[in-house]
Amino acid sequence: MKENRICSLFAIEIPVIQAGMIWCSGWELASAVSNAGGLGLIGSGSMYPEVLREHIRKCKAATNKPFGVNVPLLYPDIDQLMQVIFDEGVKIIFTSAGNPKTWTSRLKERGITVVHVVSALKFALKCEEAGVDAIVAEGFEAGGHNGREEITTMVLIPLIRKAVKIPLIAAGGIGSGEQMAAAFALGAEGVQIGSRFVVTPESSAHSNFKTAILHANESDTQLTLKQLTPVRLLRNKFFEQVNAAEKRGASVEELSELLGKARAKKGMFEGDLEEGELEIGQVSASIKELKPAALVLAEIFSEFKESLARLHTLKF
Repeated sequence: MKENRICSLFAIEIPVIQAGMIWCSGWELASAVSNAGGLGLIGSGSMYPEVLREHIRKCKAATNKPFGVNVPLLYPDIDQLMQVIFDEGVKIIFTSAGNPKTWTSRLKERGITVVHVVSALKFALKCEEAGVDAIVAEGFEAGGHNGREEITTMVLIPLIRKAVKIPLIAAGGIGSGEQMAAAFALGAEGVQIGSRFVVTPESSAHSNFKTAILHANESDTQLTLKQLTPVRLLRNKFFEQVNAAEKRGASVEELSELLGKARAKKGMFEGDLEEGELEIGQVSASIKELKPAALVLAEIFSEFKESLARLHTLKF
């Protein structure tokens, strides 16, 4: 069998990356996924520099397997976060929501493996030019920072696969082994999964948020806040306020004021299901049970292999 480039790049056993999600993915979730054979990521977007340092150190104590840190490049204290990463000797960084040229060369000079998240082909080409080691191509089904163009995973992955030579990771709408197999059929060599790992005991998401996800159906999320940073949200009172503001043509300043500084924390971390921002992907509709992260990963990989075997038996 051909060697999987994602497993080789990160020295992992299973080509599944747990997404670095704000307020949901601290050291406990990252270490659990890494210990189970995937790649766990600490989501630094919701952390002050010293909080990130604490999570990195706790993750090191909890696993001797590779793990990484996700860093959204749009955050104002990015220099401080990167300094913590340098100080603590983190070897794998996933960057997102920004220009990969800004940090890639500096990270690679320190021997760090760099992966950048994109939502369109033009950004993937910039990534390869910037020298990243791999790309995450995220369709608009995803819950996190999303593309304004609303390109689906099924369209995005083959477009990028044909255009770049570096390893490609699919994200957006992936929460099962069958979906992972579909992503590989499109040209991906690994998958990044966020929403499914939110609903685990190790996730730092509030229990109210986890319960809301378990009860979500396929029409309960919508991409919004396109004028700021597009995210997919569960419908609630806050979502309706944002939706109404966007429909009446609210300015960026008005939307920023409505969003405030702590809406995501209020919703995902503190469990306010009405006034909080509840970021989650469309795949939430298929999540119906809270399970440990290691079991989630094992089931996904088992389903993936079963799906490949089933397809192999088809005759035409």
